Amino acid sequence: MIRTTALAVLLAASFPAFTAEQAKAKVDLAKAKEIAEGVCVACHAADGNSPTSANPIIAGQIPEYLYKQLSNFKAVDGKPAVRNNAIMGGMVAALSDEDMKSLSVYFSRQKMKPSVAKEEKLLAEGKTLWRKGDFDKGVPACAGCHGPAGAGLPVQYPRLAGQYAEYTASQLRTFRSHERANDSEKVMRQIAGKLSDQQINAVAEYAAGLR
Repeated sequence: MIRTTALAVLLAASFPAFTAEQAKAKVDLAKAKEIAEGVCVACHAADGNSPTSANPIIAGQIPEYLYKQLSNFKAVDGKPAVRNNAIMGGMVAALSDEDMKSLSVYFSRQKMKPSVAKEEKLLAEGKTLWRKGDFDKGVPACAGCHGPAGAGLPVQYPRLAGQYAEYTASQLRTFRSHERANDSEKVMRQIAGKLSDQQINAVAEYAAGLR
């Protein structure tokens, strides 16, 4: 656990800080609300509580993490986006850096309507993975980076508590296949690569029930 926590702190320190001072100086919540209601609403709902598990709940998410993801979806200077997603790439194409910061703060301040765990038979296995990991496979405890209650760590480790299990599982699979590759030092790709489908489903289900 100590080694896992130290890794989380080290990796978080490697990202540019999205400080409270920066947010206060540059965000435009009124404009962000307009963008949310005119653009983001179709997939995430205007308040960030996506109505379907195909899209993540972003209400109450860590603003630093949201900003990083929006930035990663955006192609810059003719280079491909770090996080390849045709739909999100189109959504962020016209957004300025200030727009993305503003949206990140805006959605972080919306009240999350959490999902719930549905597959009780998976919860025991998910709880073990979350709290202890899988020593035999070299999988660290999820709590080491995402927190015991799933609250996450600013910049790169998102809040997973209450997130749709289906969405969390889908992202773990894209990390496992390297389809998603915007994790620092390949941490999530390495971890997900060691997980079976059942383990992915179990830990995603457990996270959905965290508060």
